[in-house]
Amino acid sequence: MLLGNGNSLSVTVDVEDWYHIPSVCGSTFSVYKDVDDFFDNWEYRYDYLTEPTKRVLDILDEFNVNATFFVVADIAEHYPGLIESIAERGHEIACHGLHHACKIDPKTKQPLMSADEFEKRTIEARNILEKISGQKVTGYRAPNALIGGWMVDSLEKIGFKYDSSVCVNSLYNKTDSTLEGVSTYPYYPVKGSLEMGSKRGIVEYPWAYYEFASFKVPTSGGPMLRFLGAHMMLKGLKQSLKRGNTVFYFHPIDLSYEKFPQIGKGRPMYWAIKGNVVEKRLRYILNKINNENINVSTMSDLE
Repeated sequence: MLLGNGNSLSVTVDVEDWYHIPSVCGSTFSVYKDVDDFFDNWEYRYDYLTEPTKRVLDILDEFNVNATFFVVADIAEHYPGLIESIAERGHEIACHGLHHACKIDPKTKQPLMSADEFEKRTIEARNILEKISGQKVTGYRAPNALIGGWMVDSLEKIGFKYDSSVCVNSLYNKTDSTLEGVSTYPYYPVKGSLEMGSKRGIVEYPWAYYEFASFKVPTSGGPMLRFLGAHMMLKGLKQSLKRGNTVFYFHPIDLSYEKFPQIGKGRPMYWAIKGNVVEKRLRYILNKINNENINVSTMSDLE
């Protein structure tokens, strides 16, 4: 049976390494100001990304899934050949920022840079990704899913066709909007906001959730795949597909077998679950997608 009356699930992959998370780099509470500061001062091994990314590519081939990879552009500098390997396997390349820095404050949701600076950095990131991949990059995902309506306006201004950062749920809100009326299916945001509006040049693709008794559990993947498991993710994905096209995501480093360096503030349990456990969960979800004939599309195929 084809779920969702033909609606599609987009499998997406956020390509970033352990030091890109906000407790280490690029936030108001990180150990290092930014990635440049990290590389100026870090004297030890940094690459925990290459091996699990190659394993992810093999897994996606195994299940015949074409995914959208949201790539931090500075990966090009520090991991030669990695972005090329993703593009060569037929996957879509999209933008996950230049250095994975937060653009709005996690607490206040106020901008941490001007719109002009955001546009300048994002254009630079897109140019890097397009040059290396040979693809036209039209999609964006905000680092740490911290997204403001003003950012979507800027993305539209500089030529992006879609954003996929909004996560509606009852536990947290990483946007500068109330998200009233926003669900799990694509919509056009109002100018200057992330509320639902009328047709414009950019589309928002929000993430999946599972709703029961008016409580919305985030089931789009990522950390929730690690903490809540595959069965809850799959329930949310199936429910969201009944509403329309929706999004699942994960990080290659979620599948890493190795222990990451013990630096970073305030998240002692963040990587308590990863590696083989998460790989089994990912395989379970992809197997169910195949066995139940769920439509899978890259983000750009939905434009």
